[in-house]
Amino acid sequence: MKRRHLLVAAPAAIALPRLALSQAYPSKPIRYIVPVAAGGGNDMIARVVTERWGKLLGQSFVVDNQSGGGGVVACQATMRAPADGYTLMQGYVATHGTTPATRKFSYDAVKDFTPIGMIGATPNVLAIHAGVPAKNVAEFIDYVKRNPGKVSYGSAGAGSLTHMTMELFKQETGAFMLHIPYRGIAPAINDLLGGQTQAMFPGLAAALPHLRSGRMRALAVTGKQRNAQLKDIPTMEEAGFKGFDAMQWYGSVGPANLPADIVRRLNETQVAVLKAPDLAEKLAGEAVEPWPMSPEQFGQYIRSEIERWSALAKARKIQLDE
Repeated sequence: MKRRHLLVAAPAAIALPRLALSQAYPSKPIRYIVPVAAGGGNDMIARVVTERWGKLLGQSFVVDNQSGGGGVVACQATMRAPADGYTLMQGYVATHGTTPATRKFSYDAVKDFTPIGMIGATPNVLAIHAGVPAKNVAEFIDYVKRNPGKVSYGSAGAGSLTHMTMELFKQETGAFMLHIPYRGIAPAINDLLGGQTQAMFPGLAAALPHLRSGRMRALAVTGKQRNAQLKDIPTMEEAGFKGFDAMQWYGSVGPANLPADIVRRLNETQVAVLKAPDLAEKLAGEAVEPWPMSPEQFGQYIRSEIERWSALAKARKIQLDE
């Protein structure tokens, strides 16, 4: 009887430390990998959110910038970390959208990660050089078609959201424009301002100063509704492109198989941060709107992003494997 009692009790005894661990979570600082260099918009968003998030959890976040390979370095570090909630990553449209759609890696952007929650998103804007004689999307399409081979567009790099969004536009309109990839958004914008290229689809935050100066003209924004900072500029859907959407989004993920109770605690506290009245002001500098989601909703969003950008990459024959 004693032996039988011990055998029955053993599984419960094994489970107790795991249960106690999850109930005590977090008991030490959390490493938060950001897949870009320090100083940019992605990094700023991470620091603003994790500062508040850590206060709610009672532990600090340590931001760890790991740039390289379009997010590959950060993704590999995250997926290899223990699934204990002490290593998280700021996934975004490149790491869990356009990059998996255009390149093949040794990891799976869905299966090797646990979605925690969306943080927020900002639209892209169809912008043209101020000298292009077009005041709206229809006039721009007409201009491109009347000048075959003479219109080029810049992007932040092959496979980036700025590249893929313009390829989606070309697919929808049948208009041809030559793609000029740059190493980052800043040089691409500089050449648009200088007239070396005529159009691009930058993120709104990067474009705003130049739109306000008049050196760049906005024709439409992505997203389901007009942006508060460009109230007079229609959405792509209003311009006649039903379902046309492309957002620069940011969210948090962890390694695969994070315990459900830890995911729930992380998501609930992150959502509370995003719903704080003054957070929108903090993120306004990057034109990011808080966009809280449950882990399930965020996971589905990631899958849908990879599926639609993969379909576009296949249709436009965009394959960037070396």
